[in-house]
Parts: sequence; C-alpha cells; structure tokens
Amino acid sequence: MNNVFIQLGVLYTLSKNTKSDESDISICDIMKNRTSEIVKKMECQLPLSVQQYSDLYTAYLHSIDDVFGTCYISQKEFFDKLGISQEALRNFDEYLKSTSKAYQDWIDLSSKYGQDYVQMRLSMIKSSDQFIHIVMDSYAKMLAKFNEINNCKS
Repeated sequence: MNNVFIQLGVLYTLSKNTKSDESDISICDIMKNRTSEIVKKMECQLPLSVQQYSDLYTAYLHSIDDVFGTCYISQKEFFDKLGISQEALRNFDEYLKSTSKAYQDWIDLSSKYGQDYVQMRLSMIKSSDQFIHIVMDSYAKMLAKFNEINNCKS
C-alpha cells in the first residue's frame, strides 16, 4: 500500500519495500550519500567560479588599460596645456603609490583572513571528527557491556 504526502509543494509517494528492492538501505547511508553529492557538486563548481572571476578581472584590466590608453591622447590635447608642474605630478604619483599600497595590503590581509578562516574550519572539522570517534567508541563499549550484562542475566 502506498502512502502519499505533500511537503513544500512536492508530491512524495512512500511505499513499503518490495521484492524488487535489491538490498536494504539505512538512514545513515541516505544522509551520507546525499550530503556527499552536494559537497562534491560544490567542489566541482570551484574551478568554474575561479575561472569566471579570473575572466571578470581580465575584462576589468582590459577596460582600465583602454581608458588610460586614451588618457595619453587627452593629456596631449588638454593636460599638457594646463602647465601642471612635474613636482605636482610626482606628488600625485606618491599619493597614489601610498593609496595603492594600502589597497594591496588590504588585499593581502583579506587573502590571509580567507586562508586562516579555512584552516580554522578544517581544524574544527578534524576536532569534531575526533570527538565523534571517541563518543562512538565509548557508545560501542557501553553497548557491549550492556549486552554482556544482559547475557549474564539470561
């Protein structure tokens, strides 16, 4: 007999195991397999995401090169006629150099933060995994002791 229910707008049919089922499956297998599928899918998308951002920044760089390439034409036609002194231009260069350095330092810090964040998460996963193994070992020992006591009473 089939049971039917609707969850979040999706129709689900539940049926009892039939002889056509090859083997029994467990809730742990189901959850492990579906979670692994999601993580693997995210992992597969990473190279694509990196490539997309690389393409994006390449387009930015190309656009900036074009803009500043036309700047030379404007400089000859307009800025050179203003008579801006070389000293003022050097000062402007120093200002932009310090601003650029600050921005590059921020990029380095952001990258370091990302790296440290991932390392922290990996450490947390490793610690959690170790804790789960300790708990499961203790649980198995407790069940073995419980079975031993039950067998003695029988």
